[in-house]
Amino acid sequence: MLNEKTIEIIKSTVPVLEVHGTAITTHFYKTLFTKHPELLNIFNHANQREGKQQTALANTVYAAALHIDKLGAIIPVVKQIAQKHRALGVLPEHYPIVGETLLNSIKEVLGDAATDEIIGAWGEAYGVIADAFIGIEKDMYQEAKEQAGGWEGFRSFVVTKKVAESDCITSFYLEPEDGKAIASFLPGQYLTVRVHPEGEEYSHIRHYSLSDAAGKSYYRISVKREEHGVVSNYLHKDVQTGSILEISAPAGEFVLDNKETPVVLISGGVGITPMISMLNTIVKEQPEREVVFIHGALNSSVHGLKAELQELTEKHANIRSYVAYSEPTQQDLEEKAYDKEGFMDLEWLQSIIPSKDADFYFCGPTVFMKMINSHLKALEVPAENIHFEFFGPASSLE
Repeated sequence: MLNEKTIEIIKSTVPVLEVHGTAITTHFYKTLFTKHPELLNIFNHANQREGKQQTALANTVYAAALHIDKLGAIIPVVKQIAQKHRALGVLPEHYPIVGETLLNSIKEVLGDAATDEIIGAWGEAYGVIADAFIGIEKDMYQEAKEQAGGWEGFRSFVVTKKVAESDCITSFYLEPEDGKAIASFLPGQYLTVRVHPEGEEYSHIRHYSLSDAAGKSYYRISVKREEHGVVSNYLHKDVQTGSILEISAPAGEFVLDNKETPVVLISGGVGITPMISMLNTIVKEQPEREVVFIHGALNSSVHGLKAELQELTEKHANIRSYVAYSEPTQQDLEEKAYDKEGFMDLEWLQSIIPSKDADFYFCGPTVFMKMINSHLKALEVPAENIHFEFFGPASSLE
């Protein structure tokens, strides 16, 4: 617990962090990787290059300062980040390194404004927050290892099947090299893949949503090939049937509930992957639950898992599915292979959703997520019925 004086000092830094937060975190990461280049084996290089990780950390530090007097309010965010830390292999010994580097970056960027009193308060606060992360992650590591079929760290999996789902999305079926059981997972969770492409100095780690229901002898991930994506291009071009991939146990806080309420699953692009996992799980475990599945894509050529969605919709009366193409191909136009041309606007969504009292899950690119969140708020969907997952570092939808 922090004393009132420390809380008061931390609160006083909120306006400064709002202005200088990203400058501090940019300095932080540059210094961290200069002094500890081995940590590049853990961090996402693309998020660093694009500035996403710097912004995400700045938002987290700002939120911690804003809620320093009621840290319990940010526990859901802590758990979401801790899930990724466990999947990546972040350990207790990393926290002192991060803390020292972060405090030094605050001093460097703010100069004389970062008084000894402020640095002391932030040092104390960081210790409390770090202990919260370490405690939560300890439990997560233990659970991942001790669950049926679970394991510690990374485990070798064989690619037993590789299936092109669209022009840019490919599914990989993964079975454990040791032939032993694999851990179950909740629909919406992800696997973490570690690869070391030829010519790369450091390992690269990425999270990929599981795209099927649990309870099978394999895991399935469906990966979009990004134009400059080191890992996605490696998977698409170099990984073949028989290749070995290092995988850490399933993780993630974005999961489907098992209520009986109607559910609306909304996805954009490769955001369809956790939604298909949820849909397959409902079909398996709650065959009477009403589902509306809404997907948006450029057109049919990049619409991943399209055939699977069509088959599920045709076979199960509890499922209604809709597709929006923003740029349909000539063939799409001729075949009328979609329900809406253009983006998912408010009026169209309102016409197809069963009720604002349904549970809504959505996933996709940031711009898409902001649009859907705005639409659901305009439809007066209760906040507790809205569930979402971002690709990459968590950030605000507002």
